[in-house]
Amino acid sequence: MRGLVQGVGFRPFVYRQARELGLSGFVRNDSGGVVIEIEGPPDQLSRFRRCLKAHAPRLARIDATAQVDLPASGDLGFVISASHGDAPSATLISPDIAVCDDCLREMQDPADRRFGYPFINCTNCGPRYTIVWRTPYDRSHTSMRDFVMCPECAREYHDPLDRRFHAQPVACPACGPRLILHDGRVELTGVDAIAAAQAALREGQIVALRGLGGFHLAVDAHNDAAVRRLRERKLRAEKPLALMAPDVEVVRRYAMVSSFEAQLLTDVTRPIMILQRRERGARVAPSVAFDHACLGFMLPYTPLHHLLLRDVFDALVLTSGNLCEEPIAIANDEALRRLSGVADLFLLHDREILARCDDSVVRVSAGRRRLLRRARGFVPRPVYLSHPTARPILATGAELKSTVAVSRQAEVFLSQHIGDLDNPAAFAFFQECTAHLCRLLEVEPELLACDLHPEYLSTKWALNQTRIPVVGIQHHHAHLASVLAESNRSERAIGIILDGTGYGTDGTIWGGEILVGDAADFERFAWLEPVPLPGGAMAIRQPWRMGVAYLHYAFGERCLSQAWPFADHLGTNERETLVTMLERRLHSPLTTSCGRLFDGVAALLGICGRNTFEAQAAIALEMAATIRGAGHHRRCSAAEIPGTGRGPLAFAWLIRDLMERRSQGAAIKELARDFHLIVAELFIGSAVAARSETAINVAALSGGVYQNRFFFEYMHRRLLEEGFDVVTHGLVPTNDGGIALGQVVIADARSRAHA
Repeated sequence: MRGLVQGVGFRPFVYRQARELGLSGFVRNDSGGVVIEIEGPPDQLSRFRRCLKAHAPRLARIDATAQVDLPASGDLGFVISASHGDAPSATLISPDIAVCDDCLREMQDPADRRFGYPFINCTNCGPRYTIVWRTPYDRSHTSMRDFVMCPECAREYHDPLDRRFHAQPVACPACGPRLILHDGRVELTGVDAIAAAQAALREGQIVALRGLGGFHLAVDAHNDAAVRRLRERKLRAEKPLALMAPDVEVVRRYAMVSSFEAQLLTDVTRPIMILQRRERGARVAPSVAFDHACLGFMLPYTPLHHLLLRDVFDALVLTSGNLCEEPIAIANDEALRRLSGVADLFLLHDREILARCDDSVVRVSAGRRRLLRRARGFVPRPVYLSHPTARPILATGAELKSTVAVSRQAEVFLSQHIGDLDNPAAFAFFQECTAHLCRLLEVEPELLACDLHPEYLSTKWALNQTRIPVVGIQHHHAHLASVLAESNRSERAIGIILDGTGYGTDGTIWGGEILVGDAADFERFAWLEPVPLPGGAMAIRQPWRMGVAYLHYAFGERCLSQAWPFADHLGTNERETLVTMLERRLHSPLTTSCGRLFDGVAALLGICGRNTFEAQAAIALEMAATIRGAGHHRRCSAAEIPGTGRGPLAFAWLIRDLMERRSQGAAIKELARDFHLIVAELFIGSAVAARSETAINVAALSGGVYQNRFFFEYMHRRLLEEGFDVVTHGLVPTNDGGIALGQVVIADARSRAHA
């Protein structure tokens, strides 16, 4: 049996079923999954097979079953045999799972030997991916090999009828990992360490705590001075910080939580959920998310989290244990070195983390869960393709929101979120993550796939691997292939691919594209009319530069006579210099980026002129468009929008209209709302034109712009109204975190074509 059948209680489940039915034989793990040899009367064997499908453990997933008939050997009794691991790996490793209710009950029971133990776990919960270094998933292949089980834990571990049978991280206070509080002066352990950490948090101190996939930095979410101090030390000026609350009812005091969102919050993956902040109700410290309309909440997923929050805090800030843009710290000495200038004290433990893995981030849009960051709880679950790849492929992803992907037959395994590779520590993590994923899956790549951008570090790394052929793949084609692949769609589609930056086949920067194609190839049907990017990458950090570019695009030299309140720090000479740069294309490459358009309009409307974190201006523009009382857009259909169709999509008229209405005193919230809807209609009109020419009715949406919930939901609804079959992301992020999946399927299609 292949699938997620190791580390999820599958063997004891098989054992119990066989014993209850009076069958004989054995069950064992091997690198291909789980092998069962079963012997008995035909009717009982049929019942056994039905039970395997109907009553498997909730964390298990059976993907394939191969069966052969053998002569009866007359065995008596059923046993669980030792694992075999000689064959190439084909099994799955479970993601890390939130602590289960049974373990929580034991941890809170003073009569239980694991009372208050912060590393309690069983077959149904606890660490998996972050503690394993190879398959099969046995204790000797995990970081728990350093802990010798006491007699009581060993008895549970070897008893097929016990909840902890072959739970590889099984431990107790007598034999397992221990908690250590370190403040530079004294060290405390166990309950004393937790009590001291709670006291420090109440006093406004910053605590670094070692969790499942790395360190977190914690402060009291109601202590604004402590939160500001954390921001200053962590070098995270304005980006919202994640929160942890004890349960859903507490979260509801601060944010709106639908029944579906509550279901996702309490799921075993325990992601950070992006939720709408309540207008009235409980308040966290203002500097947690400043004026942001949403809050990011998660529930406790380790025993330590429960012990730290219980009866003391209704909300803690719990943000990644790193400095801005660096990978999360995982080792004790690493954290003490890297975070000594951030944390006041450290809550450490001695169970090693073998795979760095940050928290996943999700939100609900258009009625579905959408992953913004795919990591803990989801990795290393594969995405299944409609057919196997011809050979093993390693895809190196993009530069921002980096992930890598490895194919194994019809499975594609995406790594956890790595980060932005322009940071040396993140690039080192990229290399570490690539090696770990290939080792764990026992895959030797025979083909590399990378982005076309010559300056991406992921591309340079791929090109330096001289032993393996490399396929360069256009960024937006990878977006299109990614969204089709996760939905098992192979037909050609009209891709409305909207993001910030992607290297185009013509050497310019793309990002507002209508593509027609599939994994094999694509054509560029339409795109936003190109505009210069003044200062190159500086324009991404300083959206006011894009505001200038769009003014010049809309008004030409007359833009100098326009009011520039969004750039009032510039003198006359500086304005003239900028216009000269744009006209002569000095340090101003052309871009069709939809992301930069959102940035530029946010600046033009005076909403946000600088990005201290990625997409800050675009997020602020969305918040302005959705603010209460924004009203309803005067309905315009795609047919009324000028410039739709094949080729460049002109939008100078839209900029002129926004500026004219602003000068006449129109409300910013109305202008922001209209901008969102008109841009959507511009692309919808072009998609309708593409359908007319090609007879293709599938519309595929991908790219970072669709993280804008308001824009995405409007676009999704309108395309359905226009009769399109709409394909969107749900299994992988719509941003560049899903690019590697598309690279895999495109590289496979090209490999087959040239075979």
